[in-house]
Amino acid sequence: MPWWSWILIWIALVAVSLLFYVLLGIRLFRQFMATVKDLGAAGERFGAPLANLTEPGGQPEPEGEPGRAPRARPGSAVFASPMQMRHDYLTSKSSRREERRQRRVQRKADRGQPQALRDIEFG
Repeated sequence: MPWWSWILIWIALVAVSLLFYVLLGIRLFRQFMATVKDLGAAGERFGAPLANLTEPGGQPEPEGEPGRAPRARPGSAVFASPMQMRHDYLTSKSSRREERRQRRVQRKADRGQPQALRDIEFG
């Protein structure tokens, strides 16, 4: 083989490899753009409910049971302050504890069992 055939072979190899890298780059760019488009659609789909949480006039509050505070909307804890969340947690914890105590007292009264001293209200 003459010496110039080696140069043509190497030029062809380099050209094919460059073409391969260009096509690979185009394919990756298209996949990236499709992913960005899907993320944008997901952001619009799932971001709309979160936008209502920050607006005061978003949706009307659902009416809860009488004597209970209205429940917060799902997802609102993300935007609340830690102090507010701690207060809500401790308040609901004490109300659940009190409800359990009242059910226990009622159950024992129905069965005719003696009440525990911690369950009796002195006030």
